Amino acid sequence: MKESNKKESNKKAIKEHASLFWEFFKIGLFTIGGGMAMLPLIQKMAVEDKKWMDEEDMIDCLAVSQALPGVIAINSATYIGKRRSGLTGSLAATLGVVMPSFLIILAVVTLLGTVGQNSYIDGAFTGVKAAVCGLVIVSAYKLGKQVLKGPFQWALAIGAFAAIAVLGVTALWAIIGGAAAGILYLVVREKRRKEK
Repeated sequence: MKESNKKESNKKAIKEHASLFWEFFKIGLFTIGGGMAMLPLIQKMAVEDKKWMDEEDMIDCLAVSQALPGVIAINSATYIGKRRSGLTGSLAATLGVVMPSFLIILAVVTLLGTVGQNSYIDGAFTGVKAAVCGLVIVSAYKLGKQVLKGPFQWALAIGAFAAIAVLGVTALWAIIGGAAAGILYLVVREKRRKEK
């Protein structure tokens, strides 16, 4: 009886890992433009299609993935894989999202060496870059709708944008400053609530 349960459990785990790998492989294969361009697809797959997490969990995933060093898509895949199926799940999801890029870059490097400065290739890359910019804007819009729910969040978002875009502050300092401001905001709000 125990042997049968163990086999069934192993089959279930393999199926879960294969699903994690395949879903992230498809995202890695069909998303051009890197991690930020992948975010809308990761969110749709994990929240809407597979129901692996809810919107709040996805916001936490994105916040953690952005705050850590490395590529946000890989960090997100690792986070979601770990939540779904532990360490082996995180490995399956991470391999899934990385494998297409690895294989494609090998093919592109081999092919580009033979193509040289082809105007059609340059034109294609120009169009791809514009499309990627659109994907990043969609991702920012969707994330903004979920997170920016009050004046404090809007002020922080605008302040972080201005600090990075205008003043040249690195994203790390913007994240640290946002965390500090959030803690301060919570302390002040709690103090006012207790005074009432």
